[in-house]
Amino acid sequence: MDDRWLAWAWWDGFHAKSTIHNLIPATEMSVHVLRMKVMFFFLHRMYCSRFVLLTMVIALVKDSLATSCVVDKFNVKNGFDQKRYAGKWYALAKKDPEGLFLDDNISAEYFVDDEGIMTASSKGRIKIFGFWVICADMAAQYNVPNPLEPGKMEMTYQGLASYLSSGGDQYWVIDTDYDNYAVTYACRRQKADGTCDDGYSIIFSRSPHGFPANIQRIVRQKQEEICLTGQFEPVLQSGE
Repeated sequence: MDDRWLAWAWWDGFHAKSTIHNLIPATEMSVHVLRMKVMFFFLHRMYCSRFVLLTMVIALVKDSLATSCVVDKFNVKNGFDQKRYAGKWYALAKKDPEGLFLDDNISAEYFVDDEGIMTASSKGRIKIFGFWVICADMAAQYNVPNPLEPGKMEMTYQGLASYLSSGGDQYWVIDTDYDNYAVTYACRRQKADGTCDDGYSIIFSRSPHGFPANIQRIVRQKQEEICLTGQFEPVLQSGE
């Protein structure tokens, strides 16, 4: 590397207004020290540039994730058909909400009457006080607020015993093929940015014995789309 160029680079790097006429003779300082200073200057500039770039990338990723996890932007099953959905389903995996929720042997059977109203009876086991395991039977009715989005329903449920709760939730069918799997979702409380602060999801199967590999891949993709990757736990189906 030309020593005179090094001297100019050092001077120009710290004095932007200098020109080639302001060259410092290389004999005025140690060439070794000069080279070290020039190297430090360029490394410093590279580090700062990379740090700024990394900061920008992180900010963009965070913004993208927040945008993609906005609940109202989640896609549901296009043209959801309640009649094809009717019948018995078994829960194979679940992501719990805050508070009490069914633990295992969860199943639901859906019915559609002549007026197109969908209802369901569901059951499962639940643990109360950390040790008392009881069977829970629930009944639910579903309403479609927007006919253009039949996969987004509102559910009203009642516990069929005095110690079981009653209330209402969303009931969104994120995806289903009607014959093998269904991915359902509900967000009970949203954050200020529109992402979910408290919600739950259940993966249903027509069989209590699990999915083939091709269906598992689809289900994992849907879990990712609703921002719940890695948050599910398996549901025991022992037939009890």
